Amino acid sequence: MSLVSSFLGFRVFLCLCLLVWVTKGQNVNLFRQTEQLGRRKIFNVMAYGAVEGGITDNSQAFLKAWNDACKWTGRARVLVPRGIFKLFPVVFSGPCNGPIAFLIMGTLRASTDPSTFNSENWINFRYLEQLTVAGGGTLDGQGSFVWPLNNCNNRPCKTLPISLSFDFVTNASVAHLRSYNSKNAHIKVYGCNKMDFTKLRLSAPGDSPNTDGIKIGNSYRIRISRSVIGTGDDCIAILSGSKEIHISKIFCGPGHGISIGSLGGYDNEYDVEGVYVKDSGLKGTTNGLRIKTWAYSHPLKVSKIRYENIVMTDVTNPIIIDQNYCPSPPCNQQVTSNVQISDVTYNNIWGSSSSKEAVILKCSKTSPCKNMVMNNIKLSLNGPGGIASSSCENAIGVSYGTQNPPSCIKV
Repeated sequence: MSLVSSFLGFRVFLCLCLLVWVTKGQNVNLFRQTEQLGRRKIFNVMAYGAVEGGITDNSQAFLKAWNDACKWTGRARVLVPRGIFKLFPVVFSGPCNGPIAFLIMGTLRASTDPSTFNSENWINFRYLEQLTVAGGGTLDGQGSFVWPLNNCNNRPCKTLPISLSFDFVTNASVAHLRSYNSKNAHIKVYGCNKMDFTKLRLSAPGDSPNTDGIKIGNSYRIRISRSVIGTGDDCIAILSGSKEIHISKIFCGPGHGISIGSLGGYDNEYDVEGVYVKDSGLKGTTNGLRIKTWAYSHPLKVSKIRYENIVMTDVTNPIIIDQNYCPSPPCNQQVTSNVQISDVTYNNIWGSSSSKEAVILKCSKTSPCKNMVMNNIKLSLNGPGGIASSSCENAIGVSYGTQNPPSCIKV
């Protein structure tokens, strides 16, 4: 019995030694991997042949720096230092091996030669997770040279590039950037999840065509805050498939306001749900808080929309729902929209309207707006014509508190 016990004890001892040896190796490897994941490395575009001055195209140098940074298993930083760097359309694609930041400290200047517009985007980030774009720098779209090419109403034409696009990006932050004179929209967000945009300044003249500030489509949990947006189109456009969009502390003007839509014009669109706009101001815009759907539209739902603590200054159409949207007549105004709008709240909206009808709720006859709530609306008419008025069609809901102009919602 003692011999057997000794043999069994030796086997247990041998197994424990082997376990310690294997675990020690695993711990060393795990430590090395963790150490490398925590290491930061800067990839300066100047080290890859970028030339400052705003004359030479730097797209290849930027791509080389990006590709090396994307392969790094730690925290990679692509650095664009101070200076002016000309950049043709470029795509920064993933997935990458770790968190990656693109730090713009200088100015990126777009080309004005239409022959170089080989994409609908100028600077495009796609298929990425844990991305940061920041640095305090500037995107100069040089749109004034090509805006006449942006009028496609009467003839076929090529879409001009959007300055900064994000496609299928998750867990990202975009902050401390300026974009001006974009050729098309300043920023586009498509198929993205959990992105934060803050401390941005987006600007273009009020008469510049299609220069939306931020366009969002088919995306979830996008937050925009503490930014100034003045453009020739929507300051923020919320399109098909957008859900949980949070907008706060935004100043909008000039521009077409903060818009949901247009919606229902295509058969492959998705519902819009959960849009929250609060603590913001609009000045001199052609619309304020707008929801627009095509008169002839495919079935769709827009729900859980809340506007709160918004101040208007000389805004045309401060509050407007237009379910007969028709930007390019002729349109058949006899048909009614199939987009169902419901659960929309306007709370503490005040200021001045430059149009007599400060509140317009033009809802669908076949799909009336439901569960509308108007609470403390104080909009005065700035200009001749007496006092501000409201106009409602097929809008069902309730009104509370001060109602100036008088509410026209049906209970």
